[in-house]
Amino acid sequence: MSATLRLLEALIARPSVTPADGGCQALIAERLGGLGFACEHLPFGPSDFRVSNLWAVHRGALPGPTVVLAGHTDVVPTGPLAAWTSDPFVPSHREGHLYGRGAADMKTSIAAMTVAAEEFVTAHPAHSGAVAVLFTSDEEGPSLDGTVKVVETLAARGEKLDCCIVGEPTSVEALGDMIKNGRRGSLSARLAVQGVQGHVAYPQLARNPIHQLAPALAELAATAWDAGNEHFPPTTWQVSNIHGGTGALNVIPGEVVVDFNFRFSTESTPESLQARVDAILQRHGLQYRLAWTLGGSPFLTRAGSLSEALSAAIRSECGVTPVLSTTGGTSDGRFIARVCEQVVEFGPINATIHKVDERVRVADIEPLKNIYRRTLEALLL
Repeated sequence: MSATLRLLEALIARPSVTPADGGCQALIAERLGGLGFACEHLPFGPSDFRVSNLWAVHRGALPGPTVVLAGHTDVVPTGPLAAWTSDPFVPSHREGHLYGRGAADMKTSIAAMTVAAEEFVTAHPAHSGAVAVLFTSDEEGPSLDGTVKVVETLAARGEKLDCCIVGEPTSVEALGDMIKNGRRGSLSARLAVQGVQGHVAYPQLARNPIHQLAPALAELAATAWDAGNEHFPPTTWQVSNIHGGTGALNVIPGEVVVDFNFRFSTESTPESLQARVDAILQRHGLQYRLAWTLGGSPFLTRAGSLSEALSAAIRSECGVTPVLSTTGGTSDGRFIARVCEQVVEFGPINATIHKVDERVRVADIEPLKNIYRRTLEALLL
């Protein structure tokens, strides 16, 4: 059993449902600290919702860039335990796969990054620049006290980050087939449309907000917000929840509440999207309240030294030429991109993330570690 697999099994066996870390970062810090990494624990958040963050850095003997390996030790809830073939926090091997919550998202990347950093520093203690890891337990949660706070802390110190690989599971069909070199922005809102409650038999004495909202909802769903560009697909708008009514069959509701989300390209801004939504709602004569939440702005890393080094490592290790993509959801890359010029995401196959019986191909574990190590070698030697 490889060092990476042993560490991965140890991480899966530590329940770390967000925002819990389950001792994962302490285990990693103990390993890296023994190799000369300066390890710093940076907890943030209220006492009943404490977030664990680890910043560990090994500075070489020569000037050079700071290369960061970033990820999260927290995982999503398991869902019904009875639906799992094996205990989600007992690493289990079946038919060439390792099963467990977080196997793909993203404890395999965490283990591979840790061992890659260990191997690199052991073989090249006098490397140029610095190699660092940034791990949080607040990526699957609200993302308020994790990477965003660490980034703010590092920026306040004047710490300069040059390149960062976030270990999100980006591969689709085979390890190495996709690198994320950017992400769309996320803008959410809660819309409350007011009506007048009344009896269904006397609609002339009431005003049904669901009926009033329906034409506006249809227009919002049919709107082309932008056409995207060479790096991003078009902006999308989706309703996630609708709440209305008292539960009684004979009452016209007085309010309907709709939650919706934009995943937006660089062709739109939060301000432009908000203005267009307001214009549509006003055109339909609605009485409404809107509460907006900006989850993250889009970011893009154009082809450069980081993507070239990572792509070359993938080709050498897997014989695959990766494509650069900005599809999918948000990640902590959106925070790191504020202070780091080059940020990309790369990790294992994502087919089972957040699912029951989450798993990773055992045969992909060592190649993933080698890809991370080869990338460090290309950038820091």
